[in-house]
Amino acid sequence: MKSDRWLLPEGIEEVLPEQARQLETLRRRLLDLYAGWGYELVIPPMIEYLDSLLTGTGHDLDLQTFKLTDQLTGKLMGLRADMTPQVARIDAHTLKQAGPSRLCYIGSVLHTRPDGFAGSRSPIQVGAELYGHSGSESDVEVFRLMLETLRHSGVQDLYFDLGHVGIYRQLVREAKLSEEQQAELFDALQRKAIPEIEQLLANSPVEKKIADGLRGLATLNGDESVIEEARRLLAFAGDGVNQALDNLQAVAQQIRNHEPQIPLHFDLAELRGYNYHTGVVFAAYVPGRGQAIAQGGRYDEIGKVFGRSRAATGFSTDLKTLIDLGETALSLPGAIYAPAEEDAGLREHIEQLRRQGERVISALPGDNSDPQQLGCDRKLVRDGKTWQIVTI
Repeated sequence: MKSDRWLLPEGIEEVLPEQARQLETLRRRLLDLYAGWGYELVIPPMIEYLDSLLTGTGHDLDLQTFKLTDQLTGKLMGLRADMTPQVARIDAHTLKQAGPSRLCYIGSVLHTRPDGFAGSRSPIQVGAELYGHSGSESDVEVFRLMLETLRHSGVQDLYFDLGHVGIYRQLVREAKLSEEQQAELFDALQRKAIPEIEQLLANSPVEKKIADGLRGLATLNGDESVIEEARRLLAFAGDGVNQALDNLQAVAQQIRNHEPQIPLHFDLAELRGYNYHTGVVFAAYVPGRGQAIAQGGRYDEIGKVFGRSRAATGFSTDLKTLIDLGETALSLPGAIYAPAEEDAGLREHIEQLRRQGERVISALPGDNSDPQQLGCDRKLVRDGKTWQIVTI
């Protein structure tokens, strides 16, 4: 119906002036923050060939990606649902730096269904990636930059989850489960559905000690004592699990050295991004929200298909969510209202004010708008042959 032409698809939002000003103000603030840490801005394309866009990301991102056929080549293309694979391609194939590289991005992504931070299908993804360093120090740097992003956005009452997907990977490898069984176990662990986990393991030819370890992951969450508890429960698992626990403990200790006051929670069944994460994973939460508002971790193998496997760690969040949760004032400063007069001195004065960074709104002939409704808190008035600014 013609009367419905103004409707937008569900989960697709337009951004009106006030929120647009807030989003742009915060975007600039965050880009300045990232530049101060040495992170360089990249702007990946909105659309790419699908085999590049979904590389190493698993089935979940495939489901979230809108697909279409390129009329020039006949190849399948996708509208980006996550910028992380794109930035990995830029680092591995385009930049090809020898040492560590630090890249950041802010841009719109599109999802086939509401998901993630804000339940939107058109979030504005913000993130930073550090390539070329495999130590815990780079994970800590990215975590701290995520924390600073949230602070610069005015988000309060933060707490954080830390985990390590390498522990689950090692146990599943030793359990020799089928792909279908792995998928069922993964789903049950995410929901911490212990009866389902027990039933699945009971119906599988898994050694008792390995089954006990997998079952125990669902309960290994809490303060840092969880790590020592995991060492006891998973002592049979060998060097791979011990190294993962050492790595997790090292990251946590370094975070505490920098930020002793922030609350850290450990969850060894936290497998967010399991399909491409390879090490430490972390997420930020606020009270009253069940979903993470920012998340990240290590994903060392994502650049391999682009011809260059590099160590990698990063985080992402949604700019709209940060605006919704932030308590920092991001309102635009007041403007100056100029009358609709043909006067060379007035024109020169307006140009000078704009060069100084002031907002000046020039009235149009016949315009009877209230200056204050336009956001003006001052106006230009004639004082003899000159023009003066007075408060409204």
